[in-house]
Amino acid sequence: MTETSIKSKTANYSKWIGRIGADNRMQATHVSLFTALFVLWHQSGFNNPFTVSRKKLMAFSRIASIATYHKCIRELDAFGYIRYQPSYHPIKGSLIWWPHEPERPPDKKKVPGNPA
Repeated sequence: MTETSIKSKTANYSKWIGRIGADNRMQATHVSLFTALFVLWHQSGFNNPFTVSRKKLMAFSRIASIATYHKCIRELDAFGYIRYQPSYHPIKGSLIWWPHEPERPPDKKKVPGNPA
């Protein structure tokens, strides 16, 4: 992979973090898990999809609760940050698709009388 391509992927990651920062639904655990997913995506050579294990993601993201991990990874999928396909197999690992480009965050609904 070329240095330009890696820089492009890193810049794209920065845009995703900006989108997450503007999303009121996101908590610190989401950001931590998203960052761990980026690290594993990088280690896979930026392949789509790439396999992940819950154990490794929990260690990288410092999430101690299995329930919190499952809640966060499902919400990252539901909110469009990743595509997640669980495997339910202890050795195979789950599949993650990293999105290509971050979409614009949804516009805030304007309230009558409020110029913002």
